[in-house]
Amino acid sequence: MNFHVELEHQRNVLITRLKGELDHHTAELVRVQLDEAIQRGQINHVVLSLKELSFMDSSGLGVILGRYKLLKGKGGKMVVCDMNPAVRRLFELSGLFKIMNVYDSEHTALTGLEVVS
Repeated sequence: MNFHVELEHQRNVLITRLKGELDHHTAELVRVQLDEAIQRGQINHVVLSLKELSFMDSSGLGVILGRYKLLKGKGGKMVVCDMNPAVRRLFELSGLFKIMNVYDSEHTALTGLEVVS
């Protein structure tokens, strides 16, 4: 299956849409793209839209947790939206719901971050 990362910058938020399978084959691509975008831009927060993410393993969780820590260290937040049941279950089992807010849509995520125009 093909994997695609779509990045959209809105104000100080990076909306990241992941499509396909986030696993040990694709995790490094996500890490590099997010790190570059966070470091070069005026990014304070990241919204992870997982609507089209069909699969994720522990490598994907590691990338997400690492970017969460990077943002938190800069005083920012990472939130997640549009999760399918399988990915939601993985987040529950990993404990990521304890540190990240989850929203139903990108719009509600942006509202939760108080950055809607």
